[in-house]
Amino acid sequence: YYTSIPGSCNFETQDQEWTSVCGLTQDCDDDFDWNISNSGVMGQMGPPTDHTPGKGQRFLYVNSSAQNEGNRARITTTKFFPASLGVCRVRFWFWMFASKQTGVLKVYTVEEHGMDILMWSSSRNEENKW
Repeated sequence: YYTSIPGSCNFETQDQEWTSVCGLTQDCDDDFDWNISNSGVMGQMGPPTDHTPGKGQRFLYVNSSAQNEGNRARITTTKFFPASLGVCRVRFWFWMFASKQTGVLKVYTVEEHGMDILMWSSSRNEENKW
């Protein structure tokens, strides 16, 4: 489900439609993919609900349990956002279930010549919440 804020999405869509509905795409050169799910599918390995109050239940996840060190799962926006100072902000909620296979969650911006610039990263979420 797309909201009025450009680039905003709450993932309350059916199955794999989130890529087109949310303006995101799976990187075809990575090692595994992001998927959409809800708490009932994830069981004890994920959050009991998404971060929104009310009826919201869906979120994106990656299952790192079958991955090797260095494997990447990457999604990118399908729209370009112009450079700005204090105007364009990235905001998202995340939950990281700590395990031996938990990797690093990273956010990059891609500059006009295609170079990735690391903007933020986290290797763990010490609190078991969003």
